[in-house]
Amino acid sequence: MMLLGAGALVGCGDGDEGGTPTLTWYTNPDNGGQEDLAAKCTDEAGGDYRIDVAVLPTDADGQREQLVRRLAANDTSIDLMSLDVVFVPEFAEAGFLRPFSDEQAADLTRDVLDGPLETAMWDDELVAAPFWANTQLLWYRQSVAEQAGIDPSDGSVTWDQVIEAADQTTTTVAVTGARYEGYMVWINALVMSAGGEVLKDPEAGKDATPELDTTAGRTAAGIIRRLATTVADPAMSTAIEENARAAFQADNGGFMVNWPYVYGAARAAVDDGSLDQSVFDDIAWARFPAVDSGTESAPPLGGIDVGIGAFSEHPDEAVDAVRCITSLESQIEYMVAEGNPGARAAVFEDPDVREAFPMADLIRDSIDTAGPRPRSAYYTDVSGATVREFHPPSDVEADSTPEQADDLIHDVLRDRQLL
Repeated sequence: MMLLGAGALVGCGDGDEGGTPTLTWYTNPDNGGQEDLAAKCTDEAGGDYRIDVAVLPTDADGQREQLVRRLAANDTSIDLMSLDVVFVPEFAEAGFLRPFSDEQAADLTRDVLDGPLETAMWDDELVAAPFWANTQLLWYRQSVAEQAGIDPSDGSVTWDQVIEAADQTTTTVAVTGARYEGYMVWINALVMSAGGEVLKDPEAGKDATPELDTTAGRTAAGIIRRLATTVADPAMSTAIEENARAAFQADNGGFMVNWPYVYGAARAAVDDGSLDQSVFDDIAWARFPAVDSGTESAPPLGGIDVGIGAFSEHPDEAVDAVRCITSLESQIEYMVAEGNPGARAAVFEDPDVREAFPMADLIRDSIDTAGPRPRSAYYTDVSGATVREFHPPSDVEADSTPEQADDLIHDVLRDRQLL
């Protein structure tokens, strides 16, 4: 059974009232930031259209499932959708997205960073508009790093150094190790930081070649195994982003890789009294750890692109709404309110953004040099197969897990095995 937000009820059918078209925007859950943008863009439309919000399930997989089911049925109520960047190829290949014209694309991609721009393209067309981007940083306690004798702030710290530092100080390294997409984010970033890739030729679709059983894949597996069996939080195998944040903020927290929202969340925890000010003051940040000393890491790339449903009955109004939702002003507003970085470079020069995120330059540079997950119409299969073989993290073996993952990816892509 699919669960819909209250706004979806308004968006079903034509939904127009008094001659004003109603656009339904299916969004990932947040703290109300997208709803606020919908209200702002409705006001700025001056009666040309109104935007109602329908909230999708919490996890990315659930969001994809609901949208795919509705779009496969040619649902006209999906005018706008907030898409996790990894699902754009699948939706575009299936014909679920309305491509933008060259003129529209020029406006929607102006000043967009390279990483987010690539996520919104398919077959040389802009099929979604970059809205917000994301990347992961290394978050650490300054006191722990000093005690261990390392300085992550120069951006060259390696995973081996982080694990050794945590081991020396009897602290933890918090990561997302549950069997879900967040774990795939970490696996992919490790592989790419080691100079490899999960798929050799993702554009080949079902004929793509898995590349985990390589030096890079085995190196990544070794890091996962070592961390999981030495300095991980005991709940690592079920940890999603918020669990990792809680582990990092605990008394024995030392290091964490996570998205930038955690900084604002920690500050809010101080305000509500659930986190001591001294803990917040001890938090520092650095570039995602490297695998090899002297080789720059490939931080994760995430975020949301806004697409127009291929069956929308109001495509012209939807294009105008996307312009408003993804404008520089809207991205600044959303980053300050929700803690999710913008996709345009100028966002990071805004004074309010720089005040809220003192690491704004690092976030921007990490997004711009991030390593994307495989851009494949069959990404969901690739991710599901990888995570299944790499879970639980403590059972990962460098000499066997990558090979098993390659075999499963190969069989799943060719319909020889189901996940």
